[in-house]
Amino acid sequence: MIIDRFGVAALSEAFGIDMVSVDGLGTGAAWGRVAPGVASAHHRHDETELIVIVAGRGEFVVGSERHPVAPGTVVLFEPFEAHVVENTGDQDLVFLTQYWRDGARAVSSATPVTSEHGDRPVFVFSTPPTPNGDLHLGHLSGPYLGADAYVRFQRMNGANIWHLTGSDDFQSYVVDCARREGRSNAETAAHYSAEIAETLRLMDIPLDQYTVTNADPSYVPALKDFFTRLVDSGAIAPSDGPALFDPKTGQYLYEVDVRGGCPGCGEITGGNICEECGEPNTVVDLADPVAKPSGEAPAAGTVRRYVLPLHEHAGTVLDHHRRGRVPARLRELAARLFRRERVDIPVSHPSDWGITPHEANGAGQVIWVWPEMAFGFLHGIQKLGERIGRDWTAAEPTDDWKIVHFFGYDNSFYHAILYPVLYQLALPGWTPDIDYHVNEFFLYDGLKFSTGRRHAIWGKQILDAGSVDAVRYFLARSRPEAQRTNFELDAYEHTLATTLIGTWQAWLNDLGQHVADHYDGVAPDAGNWTPEHAGFLSQLAARLGALTASLRPGGFSLNQAAAELDALVADALRFSRRERVLARAGGMPNEVRTATALELAAAALLAHGAAPVMPRFAVRLAEALGQPAPDQWPSTVELIPPGSKVTLAHTTFFRPTSRSLS
Repeated sequence: MIIDRFGVAALSEAFGIDMVSVDGLGTGAAWGRVAPGVASAHHRHDETELIVIVAGRGEFVVGSERHPVAPGTVVLFEPFEAHVVENTGDQDLVFLTQYWRDGARAVSSATPVTSEHGDRPVFVFSTPPTPNGDLHLGHLSGPYLGADAYVRFQRMNGANIWHLTGSDDFQSYVVDCARREGRSNAETAAHYSAEIAETLRLMDIPLDQYTVTNADPSYVPALKDFFTRLVDSGAIAPSDGPALFDPKTGQYLYEVDVRGGCPGCGEITGGNICEECGEPNTVVDLADPVAKPSGEAPAAGTVRRYVLPLHEHAGTVLDHHRRGRVPARLRELAARLFRRERVDIPVSHPSDWGITPHEANGAGQVIWVWPEMAFGFLHGIQKLGERIGRDWTAAEPTDDWKIVHFFGYDNSFYHAILYPVLYQLALPGWTPDIDYHVNEFFLYDGLKFSTGRRHAIWGKQILDAGSVDAVRYFLARSRPEAQRTNFELDAYEHTLATTLIGTWQAWLNDLGQHVADHYDGVAPDAGNWTPEHAGFLSQLAARLGALTASLRPGGFSLNQAAAELDALVADALRFSRRERVLARAGGMPNEVRTATALELAAAALLAHGAAPVMPRFAVRLAEALGQPAPDQWPSTVELIPPGSKVTLAHTTFFRPTSRSLS
């Protein structure tokens, strides 16, 4: 017999509360105590956990739902189910927990059969593009294709999900572009905002909300109110600090108008952020800076700006990073940044292009466009709600909102470190639940795609109704997810010719011809099954599982999804080559029918699996199989209904490049 009693003396801190182990019960076990007004850290683990409340009152917070608990309450948490225990009473909340590992249960929890987001509204943001040029393949391969495929997959799994972005009109880069092109800032922003929207349309990226900040009359006053909330928090205040100025014009220098060595990594960078290491700078800490207007060393001076001492909020960032999907790359950036003694971030700058705060101390300044963007995301949700009849408001976001951000690594500091702090300051009653998906730089002939230098292949150069699926496939396959990758036009054309036309289309046309020659152009029913047939069905099921895993939030990777689609076609080709030998010999027709039905099932699985990445191809392939457009993600592999009209033989899915891109 084992007897163990709760005692205060042996308690020690774990998960932000007090706990002490109970040994000898056959499973992991512990007593836990949560003091009044205290909550545990937000956490998840691979064990199944049983909790029994023995004293006090509180709440378990699971996602956006709160569940009251009292003595006699029993709670079971499945593996990976994120939770917080909070004491809402005036006495200690005491509980006993038992936890154990069950491999099969953990795998089952990690691979849900429906959308992980449940009935929550899910808002997916591709980072708002700067309207200083059109979108090139570097842009499209990263946030925009990623967010679109994510939304398409989640919709097929029943999620309430929307894709939002907009035009980031008040960027300093717009001012630089306007100077070069001889237009006003507003004209420049409006021109390229329209071009960007058209390129996204050509890329088959439909948007549920596209907010043009300089054309929305409700945006400016609401942003000013958000900034006032930041000021009223007491954490952001006007401060006189060192700054750099052009020695000839006297222009205040930041972002595009100054370059120098990054104080973090030493690489040449612009003002305020380093694209290489992701760390912010304050411009005055650049090594050997050069002012862009004059090309000379800047002059030093002093300026008053609103400043956020970000280092005081490292705990807010750490807590936020425990809640959602935060890649290690972003957590490493935060850990590196907060090793600094101070991280003082100006959140306003002297400029005549942008939005001036309400505050008297903001005269002559504009709200820096990057903190502005934090509000812009919430404003986009409100505007979407107004159009579809939902009462979502930027000033009162709710905990049931699930937000997903797609962006390039050079935006990481803003999205994953600065914005959580701004939200905590301006909206202290909201606990934002945000997932982050980050991509590295896409290179073009070994150099970064660049809007400013016009070193790019632009979307409109390569996209049309006949090429869009091939472009989406190639970008999914080669986009820079974990490391920088390089776009080469020859590689794209080779992949189009050998993989999509020479392999995928050749197999589908050949399958269609086989059905036309032997089954009058309609899908046969399966006949007698051999062990090889059953093995191929199992192989297709495994391929579906791997493809599904590559598109789920935790393992989202279009590189892997493209690889799984390729592997599915390769599996089908190997099976076809084995089984067609029997068909050509004219023997065992019942077994040949089964093989043909299985090949058609593989083609139908390809149509469904390709839908998030290659939507036009998916619809065309389903039509050629006599099936409706794929709108639900398959939970298993199924044979297509016997008698379905199959027109694969003469359907063209991909065409060679028809124009020069040089």
